[in-house]
Amino acid sequence: MKHLIRKLAATTVMGVAGAAFATGVWAADFVAKIGHLESAQQSRHVHLEKVAKLVNERTDGAVEFQLFPQGQLGQQREMTEGVQLGTLEATVAPAAFLGGFNPAVSIMDIPFLLPDNDETAQKIRGGAFGEALCESFNSRGVTCIGLWPNGKKNFTSSKPLASLEDFAGQKFRVMDSNILIEQFNSLGASAIALPFGELYTALQTGVVDGEENPLDTIQRMKFYEVQKHLVLSDHGAMEDVILFNPAWWASLPEEHQKTIVDAFNEVIPELINHKAEAVAAALEEIKASGIDIREMSDDEKAAFRDKMYPAARAAYIERAGDEGEKLIAIYEKEYEAAAAQ
Repeated sequence: MKHLIRKLAATTVMGVAGAAFATGVWAADFVAKIGHLESAQQSRHVHLEKVAKLVNERTDGAVEFQLFPQGQLGQQREMTEGVQLGTLEATVAPAAFLGGFNPAVSIMDIPFLLPDNDETAQKIRGGAFGEALCESFNSRGVTCIGLWPNGKKNFTSSKPLASLEDFAGQKFRVMDSNILIEQFNSLGASAIALPFGELYTALQTGVVDGEENPLDTIQRMKFYEVQKHLVLSDHGAMEDVILFNPAWWASLPEEHQKTIVDAFNEVIPELINHKAEAVAAALEEIKASGIDIREMSDDEKAAFRDKMYPAARAAYIERAGDEGEKLIAIYEKEYEAAAAQ
């Protein structure tokens, strides 16, 4: 009987091993768990799946990405610390959630940082500025391999937003960032840092008049139900930062590192289009609610940037110090060069 049990156990183990080998579960030389906060239907995850497929195919199965969406591996702070400590191989994180970890990345909070044109914005994101921003993570115990676009913020309010002057005296909810607070102060408005989970009620009860978020967030969270005015301003870049554990990244052959970086860059145009489709669908739902919607003209955006950028820039340098000053200098050189083309 014991002999039969041992034989059955051995057969079972061999069967599991055979199945694992056949499905490629054990075939990968390098396996990375990648955690993030968005759902499996949202742009970030959809394109992480595409990257995972490209990387696996182009390394002949040597590199495997296992994806964990929707905070399955913890909140962003826990995942970032996990990447730092090596308990997690990688995370794709909103830059806005990383300012406490790396003050230099708070440059992404500055309004009208990236041009509206996708190709021009990509030149800045993928050029010397993006490289310098990534390098700022090295001293924080993580390896940044690039930036991913994830939409832009717009303004809503229960009060009119027909002109720049209308912002004066209004109260806007912001994430806890001095840069965002100064952004509104420059318009004569005031900013109140509130947790995201409290925002709907704060808008409903008048604790704040307005807020700023991407259109798909405004739609998904039903903020338009408690707001009367929406301005399509695209003023705030929502960028993702791709972070890997340094030891895991260093363990890869250089050709695999290049394959991974190339795959992340390759899907950016598709990622932008996917996000644009989600935003367009969100806008249609918001329009159906009957709230006032208007689009900022290019001249108006320039006027807002002239007001907001200097104050937000100063708040950023105060926060990020010499490191921030150097990064701003690289950004402004890149921005001017891109604008001149």
